[in-house]
Amino acid sequence: MPNNQKQPEKDGQAEQHRTVAEFARDEAERFRRLAEEAREVRDQHREALEAMRQERERLREASEAARASGESARTAAEEARVAADEARHAAMEAVSATADSLATTLEQMKAMEEMRQTLRDIQDVNKLRSN
Repeated sequence: MPNNQKQPEKDGQAEQHRTVAEFARDEAERFRRLAEEAREVRDQHREALEAMRQERERLREASEAARASGESARTAAEEARVAADEARHAAMEAVSATADSLATTLEQMKAMEEMRQTLRDIQDVNKLRSN
């Protein structure tokens, strides 16, 4: 009987080992699923981070384009200011040249009037001599 008594003990231990092994397999499967879920979450986070990085890059490029556009606008405004200043100086020079021209014309007209007056005086003198 001692052999028979050991058999149920062995059967009990074997059953216990099977139970422990089954539990270990279940735990291993549960951990495998958890690891798979963790990998999926990690991948989702990576994708979200990549999307954020791409959006940040897009915004940086837009900001750089806006900065360049602003710089171009500033340069154009400065060039327009310089052109307006040059046009103002040119207009002032044109007005000055016109004033100078009018002054010269007035002097010439005065000289012509003086010459006419001198000719009239000469004609009057000639008339008096002929009489």
